Amino acid sequence: MYKSEDEAILVEDEQAVRMATAQTLELGGFKVRACGSAEEAQAWLQPGFPGVVVTDVHLPGRSGMELLAQVAAMDPTLPVIVITGHGDVGMAVEAMRAGAYDFIEKPFAAERLVGTVRRAQEKRRLVLENERLKAAWVAHGDMPALIGLSPAIEKLRSMIRAVGPTGADVLINGQTGTGKEVVARHLHAASGRKGPFVAINCGALPESVFESEIFGHEAGAFTSAQKRRIGKLEYANGGTVFLDEIESMPLALQVKLLRVLQERRLERLGGNEPIQVDCRIVAASKADLLRLSAQGGFREDLYYRIGVVSIDLPRLAERREDIPLLLSHFVQGAAVRYQRPVPQWSTAQMAEWQAREWPGNVRELRNFADRLVLGVVEPAPAAMQGQPEGAAALPQRVDAYERMLIVEALSAVEGNVSAAAERLGVPKKTLYDKLKKYQLPTGRVAE
Repeated sequence: MYKSEDEAILVEDEQAVRMATAQTLELGGFKVRACGSAEEAQAWLQPGFPGVVVTDVHLPGRSGMELLAQVAAMDPTLPVIVITGHGDVGMAVEAMRAGAYDFIEKPFAAERLVGTVRRAQEKRRLVLENERLKAAWVAHGDMPALIGLSPAIEKLRSMIRAVGPTGADVLINGQTGTGKEVVARHLHAASGRKGPFVAINCGALPESVFESEIFGHEAGAFTSAQKRRIGKLEYANGGTVFLDEIESMPLALQVKLLRVLQERRLERLGGNEPIQVDCRIVAASKADLLRLSAQGGFREDLYYRIGVVSIDLPRLAERREDIPLLLSHFVQGAAVRYQRPVPQWSTAQMAEWQAREWPGNVRELRNFADRLVLGVVEPAPAAMQGQPEGAAALPQRVDAYERMLIVEALSAVEGNVSAAAERLGVPKKTLYDKLKKYQLPTGRVAE
């Protein structure tokens, strides 16, 4: 099992070049496995390798092109960056057609190499995360995915792995829409408990039926109680009870809940017989419960009882790097639900969306994805807002903006496609495809 860190397999037969290139990548933050031949690299090449392959074309024994073909057959999503000598442009094009992520011509600047490998690593990370999410979906088809690659989400996953199997009661703190129930379901899945996951929204239950819903009642306990009813805590035996918006629970019932948590026994409303319960409590709140308890709005002893472990969920604005992956996930789901095509967006639009505050957090982003699929389009980036409203459909406006960015990049580097691709942060093959799409020349672009 590989660790989730930046890794690169470097294949270069010239020792001096190999050492210098490896040092460049190591300074760029990569763990490098330097090999003198394709045969030597074989030991590290296997499906699921989390990093990137960087290989020279001309090697003793099997060539870099043969290595590329092997990787493409083994794992076509594993990025391979091919290094070619001056004048090997034809071979470079052949490498791109064979599935190479990009190619770099010798001699190359350190920044060029590190930048290309870093982008390939990010792509690899996204691919593996998507595969992990698909596997989780197959294993737990009813469980929503915990999507993201940010440090905050990685820390959250580590917390779930550590706390999930312990059985300790958990308090989840987070603003509206941050995914509190998603985390609760992942804690339940990680616990290995065979009982059900039972979600209760404390803020949606009228106080008059709260006690009966949570603790159950005996026949005749009140006027309309014609038969015995099993409460949520009892029903969740062997499983997990998720108490959302626990700050809304009436104070009188907080006392009763505290007793149940301490003794792991309850009495149904109107009954005298104690009933053993084996359920884990995961509570969630969007309020500061400790401050609320100081104001008399929440029992302090219950706060400390349910908060054996406390998990604070980040706002979406605190993990903006997850927005592209989240939005792609929600858009795919919305497109299936509404039977609509998946909409496209430009880099500039995504940058604008990442800069937003998203006060509704992930829930607001999911609703935005629905509107995007349905064609209820948000305002375009600032650079496009000078155009008359309705002057062109969104795809045409996005294409016009993308074309403008490409023209500007080519102009800045005097038509050098490699430098323009570097400037735009896209693989060279992608830029060539867009040059063809927009019928742009590859030479010097006139102003």
